[in-house]
Amino acid sequence: MMAGIMSYFGGRRDTKQAARDAIVGLRQQLQMIEKKEEHLQKKIDEELKKAKANAVSNKAVATQALRRKKASESEMDRLAGQRLQLELQINTLESANLNAETMAAMKKASDVLASIHGNMTMDKVDSTMSKITEQREIATEIAEALSYPTGTEADEDELKAELAELEQETLDERLAGAEHVPLHIPAGARRVEERPTVAVEDDEEAQLRELQAALAM
Repeated sequence: MMAGIMSYFGGRRDTKQAARDAIVGLRQQLQMIEKKEEHLQKKIDEELKKAKANAVSNKAVATQALRRKKASESEMDRLAGQRLQLELQINTLESANLNAETMAAMKKASDVLASIHGNMTMDKVDSTMSKITEQREIATEIAEALSYPTGTEADEDELKAELAELEQETLDERLAGAEHVPLHIPAGARRVEERPTVAVEDDEEAQLRELQAALAM
């Protein structure tokens, strides 16, 4: 039945709209059945009331009322079956429409994923990750090489030779300084050497006094 309804609406804009139109039509039919059931229920209540009123005084009228009541009840049962089928059909269409929309959304997402991945495969991913790891290792080695000071290491023999030169220069400076240190002279010897100088100074003073006396005359 659903296939027939879908084919009936096949000329509509699209399947989604056709499903919506079918659901609307089914709901309208369901409303008509519900109104018919309300009308029949009123008739059943009226016939039952009439049958009770004439059950003793007029059995023929009561019997006819009961027959009409039974006919209305049979019609009610038939309408109830139709209403159930319509409700099931509506539920089926709504479920099918939801499934179609879900599948369309999933298909769209799948297409987007396919376009994103393109020709990507696990082998290509593994190869790319291996290259990335290799390049990281190379970058680390380059960084370490750039940060390591170059040209600062000295040969041990060269250092020892330079140290020996410094030691020799220090010893030479000390020896040169020792040659200019004054020798220690005993006190008695120093006085003997100083005496002639004092005598010379006394003679000069005597001559100066004699010259001054001569000029005074």
